[in-house]
Amino acid sequence: MTTPNDSGTRPRPADPGDLGRRVAHRRTQLGLTRELVAERGGLDPGFLEYLETHPVPVGVGTLTRLADALDTTVGCLLGGGRDVPSGHARANARVLLEELDPAACWAKLSPGGVGRVVLTAPRGLVALPVNYRVLDATILYRTVDDGTLARTAGDEVAFEADQLDEVFATGWSVLVNGTASVVSDEETVRWFRQHADSRPWAGGTRDTWMRIRPTGISGRIIRPDGPPIVAPE
Repeated sequence: MTTPNDSGTRPRPADPGDLGRRVAHRRTQLGLTRELVAERGGLDPGFLEYLETHPVPVGVGTLTRLADALDTTVGCLLGGGRDVPSGHARANARVLLEELDPAACWAKLSPGGVGRVVLTAPRGLVALPVNYRVLDATILYRTVDDGTLARTAGDEVAFEADQLDEVFATGWSVLVNGTASVVSDEETVRWFRQHADSRPWAGGTRDTWMRIRPTGISGRIIRPDGPPIVAPE
C-alpha cells in the first residue's frame, strides 16, 4: 500500500521491469500461485513477490530456477525472440496431430486475445490482426469506420487464432469461417462495450464494432508423443 509523501502526493508505484512483468505474466498463464512457483524453483515467496513488482538484478542461477519453475526458458523470460516469428525451436519428431471438435475449438478461442481476419481486398487475400472477444459463439472486434475491415460487411471472411509453446513443442490453431457484419444498433454496441470491450493494441479511434457469425469452425492441436529433441549447443 502506498502512502502520501511529504509533499502530500502519492508516490508512483514501482516499475517491475521487463523481467518482473514476464514472470508475473507467465505465472498467470499457468494459473500458479507465487507460493507454488517459489516451491518449484526453490525460491523464497517474498523474493518472488518483490521481483514481480520491482526491478531486481537476478543471477543466472536464479533465472534458470525461475524458468524451470515456470516451464519456460531463460531466453523467454528475458524477452528473447521478440523480433522473429515463433517456431525457431526444433520441432519434436514424435508428435500427435489431432482434430479439435467444435466445443474444443471454442474453448481455445474463448479467453479472447489476438487473431487474424482473412479477407479479400483489391490487392488480393490479406490477413489483418485484431484484438477479439468471443460472445454468444460469435467473434467480436473493433476497427475504424472507413477501414479495410469495415468494408467487409456482408462478405465471407475467415478468422484464425493460434498458440505455440516452443518449450514443450505443442501448439494449436483454430479457423472460423463466417460472414462479417457491422454492429450498428446502439443498445447492442453499449452492451458490447460493457461485456466484451476489446481495446485494440494498435490504438487510435476504433469505434466500429464488427461481428463474425460462424458458418463453420475447425481446429487442430499438436501434442508431443515423447520428449522434445534438444538441439546441440
